[in-house]
Amino acid sequence: MIKVLVVDDSALVRQLLTSILDADPGIQIVGTAVDPYQAREKIKKLSPDVLTLDIEMPRMDGVTFLGNLMRLRPMPVVMVSTLTEQGADVTLQALEMGAVDFVSKPKLDVAQQLPDYAEEIILKVKTAARAKVQVLERRVAKAPLTASDKLSADAVLARSGGKSHFRTTDRIIGIGSSTGGTEAIKDVLRDLPPDLPGIVISQHIPEAFSAAFASRVNGITQLTVCEAQNGQQILPGHVYISPGNRHLLVRRDGARYICSLNDGPPVNRHKPSVDVMFRSLAQNAGPNAIAVMLTGMGDDGAEGMGEMRQAGAPTIAQDEKSSVVWGMPGEAVKRGYVEAVLPLQKIGMRLTELCKQ
Repeated sequence: MIKVLVVDDSALVRQLLTSILDADPGIQIVGTAVDPYQAREKIKKLSPDVLTLDIEMPRMDGVTFLGNLMRLRPMPVVMVSTLTEQGADVTLQALEMGAVDFVSKPKLDVAQQLPDYAEEIILKVKTAARAKVQVLERRVAKAPLTASDKLSADAVLARSGGKSHFRTTDRIIGIGSSTGGTEAIKDVLRDLPPDLPGIVISQHIPEAFSAAFASRVNGITQLTVCEAQNGQQILPGHVYISPGNRHLLVRRDGARYICSLNDGPPVNRHKPSVDVMFRSLAQNAGPNAIAVMLTGMGDDGAEGMGEMRQAGAPTIAQDEKSSVVWGMPGEAVKRGYVEAVLPLQKIGMRLTELCKQ
């Protein structure tokens, strides 16, 4: 049984979150709090396993409280955020400070969306309860799940039947991630040299957050980082992060690699999907590509990594100890698609070695 404390200054939101979470047999709401001061006392008294934390509250905002909490009593926290440009910046800051994940503010006037919302927050609370939490260090975001059928990459890009003839030896790196990924991506890119081959990234993240995330990553690395645009040429020393509402594919234009954005259905309930990006790399770059799977919930990207391995691409997965959630990399390892399982801090070094070969 996962014990949850709900912290929100809105009585309606507290009531709704309590109703949704308490309905799951594996979750128990042990209390609610209207602000961080009340939350502090209830944490001491009730010892919850997971906190849901509103960002905007009187007396003390959620991010300030989170910083104090992660220094003094680290625990899994799911932020409750508005999916706006301003909300994106604050939420990404919370993830940097140690929040495991986030969900959007529930829309109290849109009853038909509540089943999808309930599925999302229940899954994220259960994932947070199993996540590894450290003192004022990493944690992350994921795009909202839907209750739709789980589609494979076939829904966006058909599997290729024959072998391609590659007219270029240019390398390209593909990175996939979900829960915990925003901080893991920064850790990998931070110390990479500026002359590395182009990098494409599919991170499960909402549309309102991807541009802000790319901007934050651009400020901590020697590489040039941007949100990918359709038809954009993939250049050495540049990183292209998928928009939060499009699949990112890699296409060939002669000897050049280009970004191709696709508005197809969610794959593995995600858009962008790592499976879609990895399949496009397998088909268009083959052994010239390198696949990296970082921390994340679920199994998106596992089959795509298998296709990249079959095409001759080196494959790397983050190890369980350094992952916030060892779902996506763990599934790829379990299926036998990974050549190297490495701690997060060694993945950048391995990429640099592979690109020099």
